[in-house]
Amino acid sequence: MTKRQVILSGSRFEEEIGYARAVVVDGWVHVSGTTGFDYAAMTISDDVVEQAEQCLANVEAALAEAGCSFADVVRVRYLLPDREDFEPCWPVLRRRFGEVRPAATMLVCGLADPRMKVEIEVDARVPGA
Repeated sequence: MTKRQVILSGSRFEEEIGYARAVVVDGWVHVSGTTGFDYAAMTISDDVVEQAEQCLANVEAALAEAGCSFADVVRVRYLLPDREDFEPCWPVLRRRFGEVRPAATMLVCGLADPRMKVEIEVDARVPGA
C-alpha cells in the first residue's frame, strides 16, 4: 500500500474547497498552487513582489513539513494574471531557485481572487527517497 501524507497550512481555502497545501506520495512532494496570502492573518499585499515572497514562504513551510527544501524542487509553475508582473519577481525567484534550476513554466491565466497577482506550484523529491 502506498503511504500518503497530507500537509495542511491552516488556510481557510483548504477547508472550504477541499484540498491540501501539499501531498507526499512515494517520495514525491506535490505542493498545490500557493498564493501570496499570509494564512495566519488571511491578508495579502497589493505588491506582486511581496506576494511572490509570501508564496515562497508558504511553499517553503510545506516543503519543510515534507522533509524537503527548495534544493529538492524539480518542477515549478508560475501562474500570473498579468504577464508584466513576472519580470519584477525574477530576483525573488532566482534567490530560491537560481542554484537548483528546476524545470519551470509560466502561464498567464485568471486566478481565483482578483487580489492574487501570482500563484506558485512546485513538485519536489524527498532526499533519499
